[in-house]
Amino acid sequence: LLHFTIFLLLFHEIFSFPSNQTLFLPLRKTHGGHRPLSTSAVSAATNRLAFHHNVTLTVSLTVGSPPQDVTMVLDTGSELSWLHCKKTPNLNSVFTPQVSKSYKPVPCGSPVCKTRTRDLPVPASCDPNNKLCHVAVSYADASSIEGNLAHENFVIGSSTQPGFLFGCMDSGYSSNSEEDSKTTGLMGMNRGSLSFVSQMGFPKFSYCISGFDSSGVLLLGDARFSWLGELNYTPLIQISEPLPYYDRVAYTVQLEGIKVGNKILDLPRSAFVPDHTGAGQTMVDSGTQFTFLMGPVYTALRNEFLQQTRRVLQVYNDPNFVFQGAMDLCYRVMGLLGIEAFVIGHHHQQNVWMEFDLVKSRVGFAEIRCDLAGQKLGIGPL
Repeated sequence: LLHFTIFLLLFHEIFSFPSNQTLFLPLRKTHGGHRPLSTSAVSAATNRLAFHHNVTLTVSLTVGSPPQDVTMVLDTGSELSWLHCKKTPNLNSVFTPQVSKSYKPVPCGSPVCKTRTRDLPVPASCDPNNKLCHVAVSYADASSIEGNLAHENFVIGSSTQPGFLFGCMDSGYSSNSEEDSKTTGLMGMNRGSLSFVSQMGFPKFSYCISGFDSSGVLLLGDARFSWLGELNYTPLIQISEPLPYYDRVAYTVQLEGIKVGNKILDLPRSAFVPDHTGAGQTMVDSGTQFTFLMGPVYTALRNEFLQQTRRVLQVYNDPNFVFQGAMDLCYRVMGLLGIEAFVIGHHHQQNVWMEFDLVKSRVGFAEIRCDLAGQKLGIGPL
């Protein structure tokens, strides 16, 4: 059995973990459906969400009055949270606004429609059919979704956020309809003003994805655990001027290099710095499964990997087979996705405690067995 490690090197500083108040939420990855979580293992003050991960990371919560169970993809690369609001044959779960007493659609003339959507990639417009504030969102994999903005009650454990602004979507296209059918929508967690974490007012959040089983943990708010120890922090890169290929509300970090086995790739630092168009930023994205690298960096990584493994791995020319195929496929997808950035996907984040600090504009990392971390927090496998 071959064990091979590829490290992404980030600029970092070391800080002690702060001793402020903690808010716990559970995370989990499974191939199956969600079962209700028992909250008996933690204090009543702890708020929790169920978390699953396979191809996507998902959390379970309730929305509306009376509450409806929904499952949402956790996406640190997106801003607007949304739910499917129209039942179709390929969707197993939708939110039904007609039966919720707290659902309030946003009309075209509302200041919310005119001002609060300015940060979105595509500003809101007016739906001529119902005179409601219309939003459309597209993603790098060619998926798209559209519908109307609305206010609704979102319930996180024992906490309720009234008037949460989200997209109630009624049409779209999915590049992976099988995975999309398993969830009700998407939870945008980036630094934009309309993101879930921004609207809920949490100063930071953390998650830990197990690489051994389906367990994990999600925390909203501050946290301090003696068993976690110190985190390595890297500052978030912020650029004030708008650039065509730069996402200003993404969790952008400075990639310093890549180490394959024990060898650091011979690449100039400029290879990891965005150019004058903004292309080349490094984003930490829970909504992407795998890590994507841009051309020259990918080529250097691929060549070094093949060099170090030539005595133990047989390389095939078939582009859909074994290691060469896997890496070549990821490289080709970059062109299809239209991503002009380095993306650290959630598969590369397994067994790493990930903390996103919005107040101090930094991301923290610590290697840990995430299944054991969940057990320490009283969150066992579902």
